[in-house]
Amino acid sequence: MSPTSLRLVAHGHTTALRRARFGATTDGLDEGGLRAALAQARTESGRRGHLRVDDACLSGPEAAATQTADALGLRPTVEASLAGCDYGDWTGRSFEEIAAEQPQALHEWLSAPDSAPHGGESVATVRERVGRWLDGQRTRGQRLIAVAHPLVLRIAVVHALDLPIATYRQLDVEPLAIVRLTSQGARWQLRLSAPRGG
Repeated sequence: MSPTSLRLVAHGHTTALRRARFGATTDGLDEGGLRAALAQARTESGRRGHLRVDDACLSGPEAAATQTADALGLRPTVEASLAGCDYGDWTGRSFEEIAAEQPQALHEWLSAPDSAPHGGESVATVRERVGRWLDGQRTRGQRLIAVAHPLVLRIAVVHALDLPIATYRQLDVEPLAIVRLTSQGARWQLRLSAPRGG
């Protein structure tokens, strides 16, 4: 069986990310996020075998995810399973606002991955969704790129390595970060590699 190579790419900066707001699917890249994605595309073009424009590419439905893929020169197909968390009533609001107005609800959400006091999805629900998708990719035997919200990458790594769900809070994924997972079919391995050349 050919190995599956999956590169998870965090979408670029949005206003919501910069201002610590609970984002929405309509949030696109901000000016700096677009510039950074275009600059990364130039860098990636010089790396053999990293992000190739002929690799199959999927993206979350968020505008920022599809815009990042486009800026990287990829041709994404939207995959609903890669959507970021639905924050329900908190969408568009800042962390500070929620902390001031609903401190107990925020504490519950931060301490219990299966809670959803905002009326949207819990982190555990996002893990189930992303995990099902990720499990379905292990035996594809191809190179695949997936562009999604940084939270989706954190949850995907937790699922791929079979870590406790609360571990996602200990992972920091910056916009435009690339996480590489490989599989021979049975399980995922996290692969860390240095840039080639230069």
